[in-house]
Amino acid sequence: MTAVATRGSTTEPSEKKGANRAVLAVFGGLMLGSLVASLNLTLVAPALPTIVAELGGIADYTWIPISAMLASTIVVPIAGKLSDIYGRKPLYMTGIVVFAIGSALSGLAPNFWFLVFARFVQGAGMGFIMPLSQAIIGDIISPRERGKYQGILGASFGVASIVGPAAGGFITDHYSWRWLFFVNLPFAVLTLIVVALYMHVPNERRKHALDIGGSVTLSLGIASALLATVWGGTQYAWDSWQIIGLYSAAVVLLAVFIWFERRAPEPVLPLYLFKSSIFTFSNIAGIGVAMTMFGAIFFLPVFVQGVIGNSATNSGEILVPMLLAMVASSIGSGQLISRTGRYKVILLAGLALMAAGYVMITTFDIHTTNQTLVEAMILIGLGLGCTMQTYTLVVQNSVTRADLAVATSATQLSRSIGSALGLAIMGTILTQGLASALATYLPPSVLNQFHASGGAASAGSVFDPTLLAHLPPAIAAGIRHGLSDALHPVFVAGLAMIVVAFVATLFIHEVPLRQTAHVAAGRSRGGAVKDAETAV
Repeated sequence: MTAVATRGSTTEPSEKKGANRAVLAVFGGLMLGSLVASLNLTLVAPALPTIVAELGGIADYTWIPISAMLASTIVVPIAGKLSDIYGRKPLYMTGIVVFAIGSALSGLAPNFWFLVFARFVQGAGMGFIMPLSQAIIGDIISPRERGKYQGILGASFGVASIVGPAAGGFITDHYSWRWLFFVNLPFAVLTLIVVALYMHVPNERRKHALDIGGSVTLSLGIASALLATVWGGTQYAWDSWQIIGLYSAAVVLLAVFIWFERRAPEPVLPLYLFKSSIFTFSNIAGIGVAMTMFGAIFFLPVFVQGVIGNSATNSGEILVPMLLAMVASSIGSGQLISRTGRYKVILLAGLALMAAGYVMITTFDIHTTNQTLVEAMILIGLGLGCTMQTYTLVVQNSVTRADLAVATSATQLSRSIGSALGLAIMGTILTQGLASALATYLPPSVLNQFHASGGAASAGSVFDPTLLAHLPPAIAAGIRHGLSDALHPVFVAGLAMIVVAFVATLFIHEVPLRQTAHVAAGRSRGGAVKDAETAV
């Protein structure tokens, strides 16, 4: 039997005791959902060279992670509003089903662009799972206690991330990369069963007006900007009509979006949220952190395989120290925030640790050892654990119950935009810098051979260990030198992103964390859901 918090209640201790069981049941479902989503993010990274070597599309290899993030970015702003109308649980389960369908399609992909499409479907599912996890936690757990739970949720991401890269590399080397996607399916089924049976999240049904105009213009505007960033300098020149047209379309669409939001009765992204400096600067910082996180996850394996010359298995294992450190600091910082009610110092300390790690990475060359790489990644992981979940907590603590879902979705939207932009920007820097870097170390005749094979100036054509193993030693060494030089500005860009996040965090005004939850988890006796006290 679970208890439901009511207004004016004076029996807070018993309510907490009754709610804790329900909270744990709900939280179990969220942990499984986080596990499913995080496996998707980390299993694939070490296998990218092998996948593009088999399916083709080497010059466009970054589309494999970017397509999922692009879909997530489009879906996220709509997910929170739909959950207000239809309930958190049904939308959460829908996300898991869509994600599972995308995983199955990815495993069956007959060619490169079908895989990109299947990853887009996966990303759409993630666009529901990730923000609704945070919104559900925001509903049932007070901000003061929320740091502890979000720390554990972040740790579940870290645990899956620890297993993911190593398992991804092992599966790729010993079986088939297709099993990287099929392995998601049993976890998705288990999550659906647990959520259906045990996740009981109250939802107060109200009449809502869907902001269709705002949703469409925001999604298309973001997609246009991301496509221009991804294609600029690679598929098309920066001054080509395609890139200029996409950026122009993005500006027009986002301007129309603002027009819709000013007039919509229930905007998908209320512009008044940005009047809060806490909300604005937290989202700016979140974008920077997401950029650097996914830059590390997807480009450090490039360094490990292409410069150091390790296998896919080893490149996956090299991510483990970073993610293990992330787990430890996520749990520790969450506990510390819950005990002290303070978060700003922890955020700044985390960003300083990330910056220190990226400073080390910018000094890497072909002589860098695995030990030095591990030391840098531990620093980055410690910083990520202190920051990733905390910005969501900061935003949730600054808004009312009515804006909780949409504010949480906005935070997740910022993170998705940061992830996609980070990959796009870093991928563009790498691809453009690689051509000139290789020309420094390789004779023209070798470069002409790369051009003839369709692989010149593309990162994917030179960091595949299988390809490098069959090249003459002198040419392989030149490729490693060139790739190392091309990766240097990529990591410098990541360091600049951390600096932006640090400055934005300095401007966040720290306010006390509330000690009351918005609602109580579990079933209500009469089926009606009553709000808890919503003091801010």
